[in-house]
Amino acid sequence: MDLRKKIRTIPNFPKEGILFYDVMSLFQDAPAFRQAVDDLVEYFMKKDMHFDKVVSTEARGFILGSVLAYEFHAGFVPLRKPGKLPYKKIKQEFKTEYSTDAFEIHEDAIEKGESVLIVDDLCATAGTACAAINLVEMLGGKVNGMAFLVELTFLKGIEKLKGYDTFSLLKFDNENVKEEKT
Repeated sequence: MDLRKKIRTIPNFPKEGILFYDVMSLFQDAPAFRQAVDDLVEYFMKKDMHFDKVVSTEARGFILGSVLAYEFHAGFVPLRKPGKLPYKKIKQEFKTEYSTDAFEIHEDAIEKGESVLIVDDLCATAGTACAAINLVEMLGGKVNGMAFLVELTFLKGIEKLKGYDTFSLLKFDNENVKEEKT
């Protein structure tokens, strides 16, 4: 199955000039969702990697992150937008291709030395990925893997993640995109 065909693209969302890659259309398709999860798990299993925690970004990243945490017998740690976590937390601001935002994590979510897989639905400019790395490392965790459902290669965000084992299941460049009419 060509999973690329399951990703809907929407022009000018959330603002003019942005082409939004809607992974929800893939998540809604049961066989496609299962294949995507299986393919992500297989990449890290082939490397015989073990993770204590899977850290995932709000909100679409939670969908993949929680399933991967289950598959790897790991704990799940959400990175939330400010004001959503009730306990003591630390915060990291970041920039995306169209905004500035921040993530928070409970200060006891990761123990020193724990092996961590960071999961996000999409890698564009890598702003969210870099924020996730910073938060994990501030708490003493070791980022041993990074998984993305989609990578926008033309934005070159993955280059900011050199030194980390990264895997992007689907890669899009400017030439292989079809836009949905909205």
